[in-house]
Amino acid sequence: MLRRTARGLRRLLRPLVAGGVAAFAFPPLHLVFLLPFAFAVLMRGVDRASDWRRAAAQGFAFGFGLHAVGLYWLINAILIRASDFWWFVPFPSLGCALILAPFAAVPAGVCRLAPAGWRRGVLFAVLWTVCDMGRLFLFSGFTWNPIGSDWAFHGLAGDVMIQPAAWIGVDGLTLLTVLLAVLMPLGRRFIVAGGMVLLVWAGLGAWRFYALAEAAAPTASSPVVVLVQGNVPEQEKITRSDVRAIFERYLRLTHEGVAQGLEMAGQTQGAVRPVVYVWPETAFPGELEEDDVARSMIAQAAEGAAAGVIGTLRVGPDEHWRNSIVALNEAGRVEGVYDKARLVPFGEYQPRFIPLQVVPGGGMTPGPGPLSWHLPDLPPVGPLVCYEVIFSGHVVDRHDRPQWLVNVTNDAWYGNSAGPRQHLAAVRLRAVEEGLPVVRAANTGVSIVYDARGHDMGRLEWGKEGVLVRALPSALPPTVFGGWR
Repeated sequence: MLRRTARGLRRLLRPLVAGGVAAFAFPPLHLVFLLPFAFAVLMRGVDRASDWRRAAAQGFAFGFGLHAVGLYWLINAILIRASDFWWFVPFPSLGCALILAPFAAVPAGVCRLAPAGWRRGVLFAVLWTVCDMGRLFLFSGFTWNPIGSDWAFHGLAGDVMIQPAAWIGVDGLTLLTVLLAVLMPLGRRFIVAGGMVLLVWAGLGAWRFYALAEAAAPTASSPVVVLVQGNVPEQEKITRSDVRAIFERYLRLTHEGVAQGLEMAGQTQGAVRPVVYVWPETAFPGELEEDDVARSMIAQAAEGAAAGVIGTLRVGPDEHWRNSIVALNEAGRVEGVYDKARLVPFGEYQPRFIPLQVVPGGGMTPGPGPLSWHLPDLPPVGPLVCYEVIFSGHVVDRHDRPQWLVNVTNDAWYGNSAGPRQHLAAVRLRAVEEGLPVVRAANTGVSIVYDARGHDMGRLEWGKEGVLVRALPSALPPTVFGGWR
């Protein structure tokens, strides 16, 4: 009995390791050439399994390894409050991997319905993609790290390879990637066919990227965006040890950034290009909507700017907390409020089946979902808070399409790790899918401006304090993906 159990565990060790190796294809490493080797190990285990249950166990082990390695950085959020939650340190990465592993077990088990070979591989890839999309309905949704995001390399290579997302979305990229990964190990003709698919993929991507370069560029009347990156350590935000110093830092940076923005806009010579400044998620250390004095001080620091977008907490009429963005006009009056709609499971809200209270304060209340702000002198903008930018096809109001997206975030929780880079890849893919420029203000980085092709127009790297000033790129017409969704 013990010998049989040991043999069974050894059989699961191979897909477990293969899943961990496959995770190296995720951002920021993007080692996509490892995927055919990793999936070959999994499919060999599926083929050799005596029944669908053992095949599903192979998939479960692969999925556990994939997500345990891919989400290792979740531990950092607990280490920040290790004195209170030391007992919870092992659970974020391993617990999430345990929850997500069934999404790999299902395709591995069900694909046994097809004959071994390319038919089984095709069915597996389709089921993998469907299950990946099904993660939208897990708790408040957890669609982190789809395989399609592996192609979001930094630089021109990524610019080219992610362009088909405008037609098929990141889930389409996932389907193509898994198909290539499971079929290419089957022999020479599949390797040749896979190489041809990659050439066509790259060719179409390059054609779209260069064909739309002029249409996606800023125009002479484009607003100027000032992204403010305060680089405030998360421990300071939690302990609120010096909220005045944090506020003064943001006021100083805003004043410097708006001055640069006005110079770029040419307003000192009487031009009319508006300037808008953006603070990261929860950058204001209080409830900005209720603080008239603070809003007046911000408006004074940002004198000359048409509007500001600031991350803050707020309490709704029901006395529940919201993670919000507030839009201010040039006088510091509130022009718009947006409440984060997709909350982080176990971070901002607690699923009801968990008996222990691990979310401080009982969690937050979500907002109603995507909307577009129509602020004075600015093109319509779609606000997004942090995590909710990962949800492909769910980031804009389909009945009131914005002309740009603004994403505020605070990735300081996760340290200088793969987590913030994986988050950044999601932001970039949303730009391509929707054909909209995205500006992202992050507390500790990376703050960035992407044009509507997902091309990097400028960034402030991790751990830097400063401002990023750029003319807002132009929106493209609705994409095939955006129009279909």
